[in-house]
Amino acid sequence: MNERDFPRISSTAGKISKAPIYIDDTPGLSILQLRAKARRMHSQHGLKLIVIDYLQLLHSTTRRSMDNRQQEVAEISSGIKSLAKELEVPVIVLCQLNREMEREKNRKPRLSDLRESGAIEQDADFVGLLYRVFNEDGDDVQASDESEGMSVNLLVAKQRNGPTGDVAMTFLKNFTRFESASNRRIDPEDVPNNE
Repeated sequence: MNERDFPRISSTAGKISKAPIYIDDTPGLSILQLRAKARRMHSQHGLKLIVIDYLQLLHSTTRRSMDNRQQEVAEISSGIKSLAKELEVPVIVLCQLNREMEREKNRKPRLSDLRESGAIEQDADFVGLLYRVFNEDGDDVQASDESEGMSVNLLVAKQRNGPTGDVAMTFLKNFTRFESASNRRIDPEDVPNNE
């Protein structure tokens, strides 16, 4: 960052502080606790969206043994689906993928790669899987200029009411942002320095 970045940061921080965004980072929530908190927030503030980061950090009401983790995740997934229907609010749930994805660099992710449960695939209305694009040598595809970002794809693996397939995107590390890969232009002066 440099001196010309600070007025923009200050202005944006002021706008964000007034936004109706509520963050609850209580650790170790059960699905029942999450649902109770969401209901309370919805009645007090009229929630428009719930984001859960991430599903595997929640636990079920029964706290099953690790042998039954798939059943526990299925209960959590079902509880989240019920919450979305009850409150009539979209819920975005981040989820981990299985470790096999790390070992197989040049493979597209699949729905079966969702960690610990096929119930996630069943309950979700939409599943998007981000993955990096690699060249023949197994290296990340990046533009020559870092401000151009890294090539990634969003695989729309499931969409209850629409098409599936790949969407080419660009990850802009300096902004921690994903954008459509088509027709994007960035003014080099808008790219913050990583100093």
